[in-house]
Amino acid sequence: MEFTILKKSTKSKARRTRIVLPHGTIETPVYMPVGTNGSVKAIKHQDVADIGYRLILGNTYHLYLRPGIDVIRQAGGLHKFTSWPHNILTDSGGFQIFSLAPFRKIKEEGMYFRSHIDGSYHMLTPELAVQLQCGFKSDILMALDQCTPPGITEREAIKAMDITHRWAKRCKDEWINLSKTDPWGGNLFGIVQGNFFEHLRKESCDFINSLDLPGIAIGGLSVGEKPEVFKDFLAYTCDYLDENKPHYLMGVGTPEYILEAFENGVDMLDCVYATRIARNGAVFTHDGLLAMKKERFASEFVPIEEGCSCYTCRHYTRAFLRQMFKTGEIMGPMLATIHNLQFMYDLVEDIKKSIDNDSFETFKKDFLSRYTGGER
Repeated sequence: MEFTILKKSTKSKARRTRIVLPHGTIETPVYMPVGTNGSVKAIKHQDVADIGYRLILGNTYHLYLRPGIDVIRQAGGLHKFTSWPHNILTDSGGFQIFSLAPFRKIKEEGMYFRSHIDGSYHMLTPELAVQLQCGFKSDILMALDQCTPPGITEREAIKAMDITHRWAKRCKDEWINLSKTDPWGGNLFGIVQGNFFEHLRKESCDFINSLDLPGIAIGGLSVGEKPEVFKDFLAYTCDYLDENKPHYLMGVGTPEYILEAFENGVDMLDCVYATRIARNGAVFTHDGLLAMKKERFASEFVPIEEGCSCYTCRHYTRAFLRQMFKTGEIMGPMLATIHNLQFMYDLVEDIKKSIDNDSFETFKKDFLSRYTGGER
């Protein structure tokens, strides 16, 4: 992986970078659509690519359980199995197992959990997490970590952070060992934890920096904490990241949080938010979210947003989209997903331009003023 800083804001940590990956070059800031089971929900891969995306996320937990690593290896890797020719980042599966609180146990050797599909029991070790992602031929793979919720004690946070650090070292060792026999390898990112304790966040940054991996991810944020806490700990954490590595904020995807992240020097982020709300009838506009099932859209024969270049806005009206959702037609979620992903792509492209022009802070202020005070 080649990483180059192209431009820095003079008023914040916002920056533009270039990341050269096995399946193409990515310029950041970048937003990654989430393809949990190998596809982004309710949209064809070709449509995702046509919008402009060249990096999507796959979920190790789900792909490990179904169809399983053997099937994906037989197919020649995740790119060939899913017919996605561009870059793929896979998470380690740790966050999904974290979400299975009643059905998992954290042990030194790894995460012992029960499948949500059939109730079968599994052990995900740091070594297996790397083996799976290398088997997927992921362009970027993540170290296994232990995510923690807000409100735990400092002692609990230290225990989780320490095990995350030991697992990160084991992931690195396995990644290096596999690279001796597998020419693929991919690019391993470590994950910063530390819960909501500043000194632990700094300690975790220092440790992950010391591993000298290709990139660094920020974990354990946007897990239920208040917005002001998110902002404070994001800014604090970013202060201690190695600036010569790509910075990846995991699981953040609302426009407000995206702008906050990029202002603090984050290069990459992902979230299911844009596609999930689309399937439930909510669409982005520069004047805020619109809930397309509302009665007032029944006779609005205009696009979701004037000036939007997406396929949905070029061909369909708010009235038609409402009809699709009210009648339960699959076309509703599909059209809303296309629009929301186009909106997110365009937003990030505008952010890139504002950083190039050294006007990011003005762009952020103007965007949020309209977005948070506009139509609902």
